[in-house]
Amino acid sequence: MTKAIRIHAPGGPEALSYDDIELPAPGEGEVRLRQTAIGLNYIDVYHRTGLYPIPNLPSVIGLEGAGVVEALGAGITELAPGDRVAYANPPLGAYADERNMPVDRLVKVPDGISDEQAAAIMLQGMTVEYLIRRTYNVKAGDTVLFHAAAGGVGLMACQWLNHLGATVIGTVGSEEKADLAKANGCHHTILYNKEDIAARVREITDGAGVPVVYDSVGKDTFDASISSLSPLGLFVTFGNASGPVPPVDPGLLSQKGSLFMTRPNLMTYTAKREDMVASAESLFEVVQSGAVKVAINQRYPLAEAAQAHRDLEARKTTGSTILLP
Repeated sequence: MTKAIRIHAPGGPEALSYDDIELPAPGEGEVRLRQTAIGLNYIDVYHRTGLYPIPNLPSVIGLEGAGVVEALGAGITELAPGDRVAYANPPLGAYADERNMPVDRLVKVPDGISDEQAAAIMLQGMTVEYLIRRTYNVKAGDTVLFHAAAGGVGLMACQWLNHLGATVIGTVGSEEKADLAKANGCHHTILYNKEDIAARVREITDGAGVPVVYDSVGKDTFDASISSLSPLGLFVTFGNASGPVPPVDPGLLSQKGSLFMTRPNLMTYTAKREDMVASAESLFEVVQSGAVKVAINQRYPLAEAAQAHRDLEARKTTGSTILLP
């Protein structure tokens, strides 16, 4: 038996149940992990609430973790017991003391990066990598708008974008979060609940707008995001913290300057193992170099996952949050 957080039906944080579960021996192509740290991400909320439905319930949730290989299934030669590994991929099941995981979805954690750091950066850090290097290849001299700049993804993005030589405009919810974002490489901050975002972006850019907007907030920031873009700009909507973006009339994109719009996700960008490994290696490189520092600002026991979800949804968290088995 092992302990795990499961949902038996979609719902609020109270739907998270701390259960005893049976864990079978790892099958062919699988390894058993003793998990040492688990990443908390907003996609976990989407799975819990049913926004992203889980077909078979009850189910353990969670997509990110780090741990130590305990046992190998048949046919595995690339890992050995005792290896430190991390992941940020399906299948669901990270919220557990132990779990089985397909070997082709794991990457070795290099020396110099702790298990806690690996669990805190894999999903958020690889998200930043694909957003700023592949969805839109940010270059030195670009100015970008990044919403929720003081969140886990936002803080890593601010640092990495600053490292690339970009100018970062970030939206935040308080003066304290503005200070945090600025300390992590954000050049201009906008209080989204007090200021006109698009007007401030135009002011900062001398009326030009930005070539790309990264938006994980969704419904509440959609209009401002579209209105902040320069002609031929790219709107990247990669999350729905305030609710899904409403249906879009393609004519709006034309009216606003022949804009582009995309809704990417990490799972597509890391579906091929070689892409996943390359993304993780790029992430590990900027962390090991010191260009991106990991801010683990909250730690919760796994048994208190419901409180972690409450704090995340109430926007009480900053940086990265991990659950500890």
